[in-house]
Amino acid sequence: NTNYAGGNASAKGTDTDPVTGGDVELMWVKGSGGDLGTLTEAGLAVLRLDRMRALVDVYPGVEREDEMVAAFDYCLHGKGGAAPSIDTAMHGLVEAAHVDHLHPDSGIALACAADGEKLTAECFGDTVAWVPWRRPGFQLGLDIAAIKAANPQAIGVVLGGHGITAWGDTAEECERNSLHIIRTAEKFLEEHGRAEPFGPLIEGYGALPEAERRERAAALAPYVRAVASQDKPQVGHFNDSEAVLEFLARAEHPRLAALGTSCPDHFLRTKVRPLVLDLPPTAPLEEAIARLDVLHAEYREEYAAYYQRHALPDSPAMRGADPAIVLVPGVGMFSFGKDKQTARVAGEFYVNAINVMRGAEAVSAYAPIEESEKFRIEYWALEEAKLQRMPKPKPLATRVALVTGAGSGIG
Repeated sequence: NTNYAGGNASAKGTDTDPVTGGDVELMWVKGSGGDLGTLTEAGLAVLRLDRMRALVDVYPGVEREDEMVAAFDYCLHGKGGAAPSIDTAMHGLVEAAHVDHLHPDSGIALACAADGEKLTAECFGDTVAWVPWRRPGFQLGLDIAAIKAANPQAIGVVLGGHGITAWGDTAEECERNSLHIIRTAEKFLEEHGRAEPFGPLIEGYGALPEAERRERAAALAPYVRAVASQDKPQVGHFNDSEAVLEFLARAEHPRLAALGTSCPDHFLRTKVRPLVLDLPPTAPLEEAIARLDVLHAEYREEYAAYYQRHALPDSPAMRGADPAIVLVPGVGMFSFGKDKQTARVAGEFYVNAINVMRGAEAVSAYAPIEESEKFRIEYWALEEAKLQRMPKPKPLATRVALVTGAGSGIG
């Protein structure tokens, strides 16, 4: 499994400069906000490789690396195309014709294991190198390029707390190397993992029969949506897949849920941690609703405290303190977002996070990136700018509208 939108990919090659008529080296890379699954030519950013790599000479250092994103605009070739993403340096600075950057569950499981560097060496030998956690950006591109140069035999890297990057001389070789890393990690986790990474079953927390489960979910749904919508009305999605129910039936789920997700793609959709109802599914409905109210108040206090712990004078304002993911043992998961797709994808990402926790706990201990690093990404100025560029919601977005009179006066 891998994340929705799929990371990013690039290819380098030569084209004709329309001004000079000579050859020019270019890089085609998936642009900001795109989806690899539906990518078209319009979704690619096209950059002159010589200008992009010349940015190394004017790089002001990691404390000011965000400035480099605007500098990518001066490297663009031709008209149109997508805006370069924060990962552009990762692709442009690595000496390889083709580069893939992906977020597969198996790769992130190794990346988020407490001894991920050691496990990566055990799993791959010297064919895949380890890159310690660093927030995506220009410096991470420099780090990967240096590690690749120092390990010419490597086909890729595991990025601590994040994902994987692979490369190749051809598109086919790059894809083959990416799949090799993913499948080798999967096999390693299967062969070396312990049987019950989430601990023993909790008595009374097993999944309700499907009909009862859906009935309970329907009864809880309006109250759970209210929990997620105090700051801003949200659209909800429900998931009662086996992965979710199994996680919530096991003894370690409260501890792991409290640690939060790690991969930046995950917590930007799911928030740093979910709200977990700490009652069995057979508890009276009124008790469950009352407990949700208490847990929601605690969640909001904790989220506000998280913001206050890490906010700087120039940090964006707090965007809201409601959960995006609500977990109900024996019933399933409610995920929320501004529209149906966003709500569904948030849930998919939390399933990815469960898979990551399972893999990491099976061979080691799940150790996500530090809370301060999560905040630096969640409230990143570049992320805030992206949010501000999004279209404003329509007046009835996220609302339930009742239209009457259809039989006599409409149509």
